[in-house]
Amino acid sequence: MQILMIGGTGLIGSEAAAELIRRGHEVSTISLPPIPRDAPMPPEMKIELGNFMEMTDDEISQRFAGCEGFVFAAGIDERVEGPPPVYEMFKKFNIIALERLLRIARRSGVRHTVICGSYFSYFARSRPELDLARWHPYIKSRIDQEDMAISYADADFNVAVLELPYIFGVQPGRKPVWVFLVEMIRKMKHITMFPAGGTTMVTVKQVGQAIAGALEKTRGGTCWPIGYYNMTWKEFLTTVHKHMGVPGRKILTIPKWMFLINGRSMLKKNARRGIEGGLNLVKFADLQCSNQFIDKEIGCIPLGVQPDDIDAAIGDSIRLCLEILDGKTDVIDMRG
Repeated sequence: MQILMIGGTGLIGSEAAAELIRRGHEVSTISLPPIPRDAPMPPEMKIELGNFMEMTDDEISQRFAGCEGFVFAAGIDERVEGPPPVYEMFKKFNIIALERLLRIARRSGVRHTVICGSYFSYFARSRPELDLARWHPYIKSRIDQEDMAISYADADFNVAVLELPYIFGVQPGRKPVWVFLVEMIRKMKHITMFPAGGTTMVTVKQVGQAIAGALEKTRGGTCWPIGYYNMTWKEFLTTVHKHMGVPGRKILTIPKWMFLINGRSMLKKNARRGIEGGLNLVKFADLQCSNQFIDKEIGCIPLGVQPDDIDAAIGDSIRLCLEILDGKTDVIDMRG
């Protein structure tokens, strides 16, 4: 299968490209520059550096010529802040831009599409009492993205949305999302304070397998909840501490009301700056302080995701974070 990928030089995209090429597919990508100097890229992947949002429909159609598959490994995540309503920014990059690509892809004869989404969409469906779409612009954008994408599916156009959780692994030269966590732990000196609850996670290698599996196996329109390893925050932080070189460091589980104090402080600070975040940190407390777990049987196993070394992947991520914070390496930010 010939596949066009948006974001194929990023952490997720490059791993997915390598997996697809191993399976005998041909991959080309349109990706934002720059590419990290030391980042390994599959030599067989055709790379075009540029911004697809600045291309005309005809130019994009030319890139889809002969393609049967399409992977969208781009967009913006919950870390983005902006002037309210920030939903409009998420809509621009996660919904409107993707809808244009889906329209062109289907018209160009593409038959199989995979979109990298968020596991927050899964929890919005499975925990309706939290009303996540009402309170969190980012989560609303991901749900709206799914609804839009699935509406394009038919007998000749298969659409898979991967509801991805926390991902561990590194691309040399690219900043991991976990720098904020390592920095926060360092600032707390001798005790790490964190709320109760936990999360599901995968390695970047497993994400590559999920993308390839979804591209090959999805029929019609399907949202795949992706999660392989479930850890409480305490279990996760114990692993993080080990790789930070502080094994045995005490972890204090704080009550939800303490998390809410910080959330209210952040909302007030953003309001003074004229900024809105993708998550309302006060309303987010109920989800953050719970076990955000996903059974691997409902997504990963059907897509052929294999076990991997999550401890090693967390270690790779944490060590790179330490090198960045200690000024030992230069990186670019997490972009496709």
